[in-house]
Amino acid sequence: MPASTPGTPSLLRAMNDRAALELLLTHGPLSRTRIGHLTGLSKPTASQLLARLEAAGLVLATGTDGGRPGPSAQLYSLNPRAAYVGGLDVTPGRVLAAVADLTGTVIASHEVPYTEGAQAVDQVTEALGGAVKAAGLHRSDLHRVVIATPGAFDPQSGRLRYASHLPGWHSPTLLDDLAAALPMPVEYENDVNLAAVAEQRLGAARGHEDFVLLWNEEGLGAALVLGGRLHRGWTGGAGEVGFLPVPGRPLVRQVTRANSGGYQELAGVEGLPRLAAELGVEAAPGPAAGTPHGPDTPHSPEVAAAVALLGRAAAAPEGAHLRFLQSYATALATGLASLVAVLDPEIVVLSGAAISAGGEPLRALLEAELAELAPSRPRLVPGEVRERSVLHGALESALAATRDEVFDTSR
Repeated sequence: MPASTPGTPSLLRAMNDRAALELLLTHGPLSRTRIGHLTGLSKPTASQLLARLEAAGLVLATGTDGGRPGPSAQLYSLNPRAAYVGGLDVTPGRVLAAVADLTGTVIASHEVPYTEGAQAVDQVTEALGGAVKAAGLHRSDLHRVVIATPGAFDPQSGRLRYASHLPGWHSPTLLDDLAAALPMPVEYENDVNLAAVAEQRLGAARGHEDFVLLWNEEGLGAALVLGGRLHRGWTGGAGEVGFLPVPGRPLVRQVTRANSGGYQELAGVEGLPRLAAELGVEAAPGPAAGTPHGPDTPHSPEVAAAVALLGRAAAAPEGAHLRFLQSYATALATGLASLVAVLDPEIVVLSGAAISAGGEPLRALLEAELAELAPSRPRLVPGEVRERSVLHGALESALAATRDEVFDTSR
């Protein structure tokens, strides 16, 4: 008979252990009495549970609640050193890596600029190695790593698709090469999907089961969360809305070869300087298009120019600035209306540097436009996890799987 069949003492112990660990993760240090109260366990059973978890290295005694009347009670907390994970955010300008402990605290990060001709495996191992070293660990200490990239890896060929702007990452053997170079399990996820994971667990989408995250930086994309789970699609291409045909732009044939589409051309950052000029908005000073970007310039010149234009317009939303914001809101709403009509989400999270730069004035204009174009009216909310949101999503994804493994004491 298996050790953990339904109703057996070992399974019940494992369920109680998991419940206690989840409580410590959510609430921080708790006393034995408080854990017993929250789990419904008796004091002796709670004591045995904590002794078991402490012996397993999952729980630490961390002081007492001496500030309360009566005898002080021992407090227990989740052991942050019980497991570590890594996350990487890959862009055309740099590879950013970070290490987090089991509680989700980021303890170190390291950034490597993209170098023309550099191998993807070398970039990943250098960035991850730097973060691990800064954390005082070894790569073998990491339980899992999640790598975020634009586009998605084809499940049949193993090639990265929808990301021609990421040089050096299109070899059909890349995933095998990375697996050979890294000693821990490695997972790969679309960067916009991971921004949605960060918002779902840490930010604006907490408590929401059905939402869309609309992202505009180097490319225009969306993440779809249905029933609390990411919807990736049959080939991992769900959310590649830059290819979406929209009114006002000609149909683009063979879009995967051209790597462009109607919605990207209508509302992507590349067209914003031209739109601003047509409406009489002066160009913002910044680096010339085509200038390489790296750690000191996290966004491409095209994104930086769009952010500057939208930021100036949002700071003084009147006259030409207001017309510029209105036109951009109409462009965004044109494609977003199709997503809302099909998915009927509860909320839409607005994220990415370009959309965030428009602030509340852009959000209000976009909401008004969407109300006229879409059959339902989801609430539009700004993303809360703005600094390194993709990286935080990668770490949260790695932590979810790692906690499932570590918290399962029935193994």
